Amino acid sequence: MAKKELKYIFVSGGVISGVGKGTITASISRLLSDHGYKVAPVKIDMYLNLDAGTIRPAEHGEVFVLDDGLECDQDLGNYERFLGRSLNKNNYMTSGQVYYSVIQRERSFGYNGEDVETIPHITDEIINRIRKAGEDDEADIVIVELGGTVGEYQNGIFFEASRLIELKNPSNVIHIHVAYLPVPVNLGEMKTKPVQQSVMLLNAMGIQPDFVLIRSSENLDDPRRKKISIYCKIPIEAVIETPDVDTIYKVPLILSEQNLDTLILKKFNLPVKEKESHKKWKNVVKNIDKSQNNELLKIGIIGKYFKIGSFSLADVYISVLESLKHAYWSVNRKTDIVWIDGEDIENGKFEQLNKIKGMVVPGGFGTRAIEGILKAIEFARVNNIPYLGLCYGMQLATIEFARNVCGLKDANTTEIDKNTKHPVIHIIPEQRKKLLAKEYGASMRLGAWPAIIKKDSNAYKAYQTETISERHRHRYEFNNSYRDVLEKKGLMITGTSPDGHIVEIIEIKDHPFFIATQFHPEFKSNPLNPHPLFKAFIEACL
Repeated sequence: MAKKELKYIFVSGGVISGVGKGTITASISRLLSDHGYKVAPVKIDMYLNLDAGTIRPAEHGEVFVLDDGLECDQDLGNYERFLGRSLNKNNYMTSGQVYYSVIQRERSFGYNGEDVETIPHITDEIINRIRKAGEDDEADIVIVELGGTVGEYQNGIFFEASRLIELKNPSNVIHIHVAYLPVPVNLGEMKTKPVQQSVMLLNAMGIQPDFVLIRSSENLDDPRRKKISIYCKIPIEAVIETPDVDTIYKVPLILSEQNLDTLILKKFNLPVKEKESHKKWKNVVKNIDKSQNNELLKIGIIGKYFKIGSFSLADVYISVLESLKHAYWSVNRKTDIVWIDGEDIENGKFEQLNKIKGMVVPGGFGTRAIEGILKAIEFARVNNIPYLGLCYGMQLATIEFARNVCGLKDANTTEIDKNTKHPVIHIIPEQRKKLLAKEYGASMRLGAWPAIIKKDSNAYKAYQTETISERHRHRYEFNNSYRDVLEKKGLMITGTSPDGHIVEIIEIKDHPFFIATQFHPEFKSNPLNPHPLFKAFIEACL
């Protein structure tokens, strides 16, 4: 049986980074899957790290974790949220992975004595990885997001690989260029020169885009659309506008209204099929719009990574933020999320805590702002404010309970205090060896693991099942030596690993809603299926 002839879409960016290539890639993936085609999205990052696991969140945004344990870029989270299915390691590539594989092959004489060069050996490795992503997923179309912007020396080799794929079979490759059109305040006019320049850079690399997607704060008018069509050498219908919107989940509809999906399929000579599942997406967006007219529900996220100088970076907790939105919209409420820095609470600023109806403490590492976050958790526990703790939020909730309810004043995690008298959270034994050997990369407890939930619990009420599978990313865990002490005082262990050893979910007796998980439920929520824990949390806040 002959192999399926794969189609490829490459999405590049121009002018500035952060222009929304990930959302565009996710949206096109959604639209083509709505037509009944199997899509394999691939994110390429140009850094030399083997994965995103050792990069600071404030440096590169959230580290997203897949079922197979890969620590990757936050764009994979958007791909999954838009597609509503799990991806794997084939859907992510870095320069580090590519070069590492080529060097390993050279060391094992895999090139039979050839001198190993960037072209063709590095480009061949990139092409093989892109093809493998499609073949392993039995996909019809591979959509590749090229990280960074056109013209950077770091990512040029990936553009060259895309050119080589197109060279072999031009009818199977489409290139989509996403560029920003600024509207300078002093001029009050949208300027097209930046996109003209970035397309010229693409042309200089031997690539002619088939579509140019315009990102801007304003709608694109006809004179500028014509100008882009002329100077970028594309038909006028191939100039697609994607102005700023109040939610990224509207982007597929905006693209579809301009027939981008049908234009792509016609260019590939593929049938344009009925879009039944597209109606579900439209209904989600309708529900989002309807929710905007309803009452606000103020939820506080108590964190430590989002404040960088004068700016707050929501991308650090993007999956938590999106999961909360999904839950808000599912009960027809308008989102109202308050970012509260743990350091502010340490400095005695409690006023924001008095205004919130629920509290989320997300994952994290290290000592900064911990005492402030512990005070916030105590505030939620004492004042019966619904609480949802995620990973570190579960560990800190355990510490707070041990200190302030059980009287273990020195209780702590050994991550913060190696010599604590009461290590209620301690390192997983095999992790200790890895840290001693300085094995930091991809060495935590990662990926999807099963857990068993007790029936008489709020967690069970949320999930409506005893067995779940959730994604993890941690080195430290609940110390079972303190189980009896904490349980006698009202801490309930309502979820564990199947063997009962690892504590996965804790709750507090006689509290309206106090759930904390060792895993990261935020990695498995999407707008069509809000995560049950987030939905139960928002309902409790109401």
